[in-house]
Amino acid sequence: MGTFADRFRPQSFPRRYPQWMVGKPLLFASSALASLGDAMFGYSQGVIAALQVQPNFIRRFFGRDVTLAQVQAGETGVDPYVQAITVSCLNITAFFAAFLAAYACDILGRRLSVRLGGLIYLVASALQIAAPDLACFLVGRALQGVAVGVLSMTVPILQCEIAPGHARGLFVALEYVCLNAGYALASWAGYAFFFALPSDLSWRGPYVIQAALAILLVAWTFVLPETPRFLIMRGREEEGLRVLADLHAAGNTDDAEVKKTFREVTDAVAREQSLGEASWAALFKQYTRRTVVGLTCQVFAQFNGINAILYFLPENLSRAGFATERALLFAAGASLLYCAGTVPTMLWIDRVGRRPFLIVGAVALAAALGVIGGLQFYVDSIPRGDARMPGAYGVFAAVCIYLLFYGATWGPTPWLLGAEIFPLRARAKGMALSTTANWLCNFVIAFITPPLFAAIGGGYYFLLLGFCVVCGVFVYFVYPETAHRTLEELDEVFHDGPPLGGDKVSAEEKIVEAGHGVTGPPLSGGVVGSEHDSERTLRASVSSAADGKLSVRSGSIAEKTGENRSSLSVAP
Repeated sequence: MGTFADRFRPQSFPRRYPQWMVGKPLLFASSALASLGDAMFGYSQGVIAALQVQPNFIRRFFGRDVTLAQVQAGETGVDPYVQAITVSCLNITAFFAAFLAAYACDILGRRLSVRLGGLIYLVASALQIAAPDLACFLVGRALQGVAVGVLSMTVPILQCEIAPGHARGLFVALEYVCLNAGYALASWAGYAFFFALPSDLSWRGPYVIQAALAILLVAWTFVLPETPRFLIMRGREEEGLRVLADLHAAGNTDDAEVKKTFREVTDAVAREQSLGEASWAALFKQYTRRTVVGLTCQVFAQFNGINAILYFLPENLSRAGFATERALLFAAGASLLYCAGTVPTMLWIDRVGRRPFLIVGAVALAAALGVIGGLQFYVDSIPRGDARMPGAYGVFAAVCIYLLFYGATWGPTPWLLGAEIFPLRARAKGMALSTTANWLCNFVIAFITPPLFAAIGGGYYFLLLGFCVVCGVFVYFVYPETAHRTLEELDEVFHDGPPLGGDKVSAEEKIVEAGHGVTGPPLSGGVVGSEHDSERTLRASVSSAADGKLSVRSGSIAEKTGENRSSLSVAP
């Protein structure tokens, strides 16, 4: 695949951002605007939720001539399975796209992968705006799923690779704020365009906004820098150092922290490249615990019920007793709390850690779902009318609490874990595996929710409650804490890093390829401490030359005695 892949691999990474952006403006702008990719995922959730309660949308694509009163009463005559396919077709194509995006991300780079997702999203928006029937609409929504799958896999990696080690949680939380803001924007757009009824602008208008978001994202990718870790992985150390300095030290390549990070990354890249790119099998054999965490966090994130709530929120509020207009307004209002929930994550997840957030979130979500399910049974037992309204307001309040806690815990944290826990050589594949688990479960939830609501009503919420309990227990016993570490230090957390050499250094490992080693002080002095209280770690990347000789691109010997650590770098 190497020769074929090389045809698509970028040959240059020109700097296009202006000098005044260098430093924190570039760092935060890169993070926020790259997160438009996730904002468009959130937008796709909100827009389809709002349109399912619009009579002219139902008439055009489901062939049912209904009134607002019939929509409010849930008497649209739409087959629940057709509705399920309409909502969930995006999720199944996103599943396959996220899997394939692992290759695109490693071949094209993070920046071009985001651009590719944005372009596909723009084409999908145009198809849905112009759709004359359900078949064309489904093609557009399925294509939108391809775009969302690419973006949802790539953007978290981009975020983790540009973020400083002490603030990865902040940056991925910022990304999730954008996702939630996308949902909120779609909810308010759906409410605003509802007043354009009976014009087709009432359902086309939200898709015009969607197309505008895609254009903005594509335009920004021409300014967005490639991540320093990807550049270094591709042998462009000088460019990687420059971008690292531009993001974190106002362009100062002599900054001590920049140099430290650069050495850590080049060392990790050299060490991992000596083993070659990780295979899919290696994720399960060598990085077993990381893979279990990456998969289960996304599975639980879906089976905790978020998309059973979001995809059908206006419909669920209407089912509880609200008029259609009020249901759209309250869904839009709840979306703001969904956004606000991410604020505690931004402030404290890097201080408190990932595990406490997930465990507290599981308990809170279970409690909220119990209240929603109980009140749904209550309102279903009362004839439609004013008598239902106290129960309906109770459902709305419990949904708000659910969204607030989900936005703070099980919303952003799985994306953070999936992007940070895998080593560089396996990061794209690991994140793809984690993301495909999300989309597969997302599809399952979106597909089963309409028929299950029709069959068991409020009982469905108690089924989701059970998953919340299970996930809380699983996190407590299985998940390690990954906060307060750089990406390169997580080998120590999972104890599954590449096999390292012992005390003896072979002749081949002593050969250092001139011009490619990590710069630093020459190796001098002896071993610190005795054989019993010192640990020597040899890291070397050995590559074969054309004549069969071996060379080492970079290496370092780290020696620790008690709590003291001395890091030395082999220089040519």
